[in-house]
Amino acid sequence: MGEKERKSKDPVAQEMIQRLEEAGIETVWDRFEKQQPQCGFGRLGICCRICGMGPCRIDPFGEGPEKGICGADADTIVARNFVRMIAAGAAAHSDHGRHVAHTFLEMAEGKAKDYGIKDPVKLRTVARLMGIDPGDRSDKEVAVELGEKALEEFGKTEGTQIMAERAPETRKAVWKKYGVLPRAVDREIVECMHRTTMGVDQDYRHLMLQGTRASLADGWGGSMLATELQDIMFGTPTPAVGEVNLGVLKEDEVNVIVHGHEPVLSEMLVEASRQPDIKAKARAVGAKGITLAGICCTANELLMRHGIPIAGNFLHQELAIATGAVEAMVVDVQCVMQGLTEIAKHYHTKLISTSPIARIAGVDTHVEFRADKALDTAKEILAMAIENYKNRGETHIPKGRAKLISGFTHETINYMLGGRFRASYRPLNDNIINGKIRGIAAVVGCNNPKTMQDENHTAMVRHFIQNDVLVVTTGCGQIACAKEGLMTPEAARLAGPGLREVCETVGIPPVLACGSCVDNSRLLIAVSEIVKEGGLGVDMCDVPVAGACLESMSEKAIAIGQYVVASGVYTVFNTDMLPILGSPNMKKFLFEEIEGMFGGKWGIESDPIKAADSMIAHIEGKRDKLGINRAVERKLYDMEARRQLAF
Repeated sequence: MGEKERKSKDPVAQEMIQRLEEAGIETVWDRFEKQQPQCGFGRLGICCRICGMGPCRIDPFGEGPEKGICGADADTIVARNFVRMIAAGAAAHSDHGRHVAHTFLEMAEGKAKDYGIKDPVKLRTVARLMGIDPGDRSDKEVAVELGEKALEEFGKTEGTQIMAERAPETRKAVWKKYGVLPRAVDREIVECMHRTTMGVDQDYRHLMLQGTRASLADGWGGSMLATELQDIMFGTPTPAVGEVNLGVLKEDEVNVIVHGHEPVLSEMLVEASRQPDIKAKARAVGAKGITLAGICCTANELLMRHGIPIAGNFLHQELAIATGAVEAMVVDVQCVMQGLTEIAKHYHTKLISTSPIARIAGVDTHVEFRADKALDTAKEILAMAIENYKNRGETHIPKGRAKLISGFTHETINYMLGGRFRASYRPLNDNIINGKIRGIAAVVGCNNPKTMQDENHTAMVRHFIQNDVLVVTTGCGQIACAKEGLMTPEAARLAGPGLREVCETVGIPPVLACGSCVDNSRLLIAVSEIVKEGGLGVDMCDVPVAGACLESMSEKAIAIGQYVVASGVYTVFNTDMLPILGSPNMKKFLFEEIEGMFGGKWGIESDPIKAADSMIAHIEGKRDKLGINRAVERKLYDMEARRQLAF
């Protein structure tokens, strides 16, 4: 295997990596190599720099210090570091949610006139979930109250997250038992930071309870609110065909890449790109039009609502610029590498930052987003890209691209399985019970140069569907599967006989694209609905489901992992990306003890097939406990036998 093949499974990425190597231009993979060997203490989670007496480290071999200067042992240090990662990840997702809620309220109050309500039915549904009676009031009146109440969820002084009430009663009882029913998002994150400060909480189990509560405030609070409010403003996604990979860029058009996570600006870029005056400007510089394409979770947001193509996932961001065909890369927050500034110097691409909380050293063009001037801001950005078209030099756009179907939300699945008047999860539950679908695997997360790009995601997914396990996916894992052609109905031919039959009957792919990383909240809702539908246990931990994130990079993934575990789901991460192995007690807690509390647990495995097999074994174990793996003899009852039945 050559160097470029070890870096990425994607032939398009391999092609661009080789071109950059030949040009002597540094990429994320080169910087990764320069960091070797990485700090072993950090990878095990046993270094501490929380106070000024340190940094301290614990010797994992027992030949050096066993405690930090303050006396903290490996358990406390690892737990503190892990909880701080949860807090950071929850803060990122939930601040995204807060930004959406602010824009939503400004829209409702008439201050952000470029936005509107695209799903009035969901507006009223979500309002009721939040304890608001829509009655016969106007959409605007309901939206104002919903926006105000949504914002309160981030900083209220009393009470718990309203969205968490959507969980089954049995699950909420577990959270109440262990004192982790999430309160205000801000309170949970602040308490994490306080507890992990030197001299405060020094019991790893107790620390992890607060980390759990903060993660639940993210998954069942900030992230869920972000998803629901975005659906109301921008439209609830429905299945639609799209394209993915760098081949979506066009030689004869102005190409604009949107990269990041908050769709409030990118939605306006879509709208602006369709305006006659912007199209005319593009033609005036010799281009046939404008092509918008996304990278990372913004890509998933735009694809599932507008069919805007995806240029790639996290590790594609530098490669996109290296095509020489990108006039502007517009970034907001999260997963944006500072290395973009260096690679952009070799090409004509204009980097444009837009978030008031995210500036990048070396990026001179900052067009700050304001909701009250959203469309004007988007037009200003596109005008810059159009003006830059004349500066384009040599280009190299790879030919590779693939089709996918995205937009499988809770509402979509309900409708596809039962229609408008009988929307229901019943057919899904029935097909899990009868064994045509053995269970459900969620494959989510990032890319990481520690592993071959996309290999873990796609190898797992292929193994799952061959074994009749339905896959749901979000984030960069979703994009990885799309690039390999696993997200079209035709991919059902790769599935086992049971899953293939279901997919062909319903007309769905065996791998369902569910959205961006905040949209993991959609998966929580789906499992809750499966429980409420009946026949597969009384709690989320009873359902034959499991999750995996083998290419995790961001702290957001740790927060997601913990709220999924606390929701009762077995969740597997890559051994190299879970920094807790320096504490045997934390290992035991996360891999064993936590299951007795919440019904879910963590697992670690670097090999994607072994990881998938552990999840399949878990799914089969759940089926055994439910009694749905036992063959039941069919029996015809005569009238006398029927009289003997007890009800």
